[in-house]
Amino acid sequence: MRRKTILESSEMKKILHDIADEIINNHGDPSKLALVGIHTRGVFLAERIREILKNTHSCNVFIGNIDINLYRDDWTSASHHPEVRGSEISFPVGGKDILLVDDVLYTGRTIRAAMEALMDYGRPDRVELCVFIDRGHRELPIQANYTGKYLHTEKNESVNVLLTECDGEDQVDILSP
Repeated sequence: MRRKTILESSEMKKILHDIADEIINNHGDPSKLALVGIHTRGVFLAERIREILKNTHSCNVFIGNIDINLYRDDWTSASHHPEVRGSEISFPVGGKDILLVDDVLYTGRTIRAAMEALMDYGRPDRVELCVFIDRGHRELPIQANYTGKYLHTEKNESVNVLLTECDGEDQVDILSP
């Protein structure tokens, strides 16, 4: 596999600040706003965005995380033993504007599963989507409200968002055969 680095740590940091600014511009009153990260890297990205909102915009928002493995439409074929992590949403979802956060938007199936899992917690007023990378190739009609970077990829390529919290470094790579 060939690896091409698309984004370095400093560029990723700037993108997250830009996303946070856009979120604040679109949510005049962020008191109803809550971030829900999709396991695994979406959780860390949501935490980073929350810190930026807090430190740069003096805005403290609710945060949670969600595991979508049992809601996937391919969970029986994905693996014999899918890794199920816990979800943690410790605030009432009803009446909130939920911003789902994930690292890469590809087919849209992960986001569909996340919306279904979220509804088990209640009925939010609005659900929006924030992704760090949109690589195209949608199989479902799902579009992000906030996108860090659009990448043109081939279907046989992979996009890896590496984060210090779980990978030891921050960068985005495209892997090609």
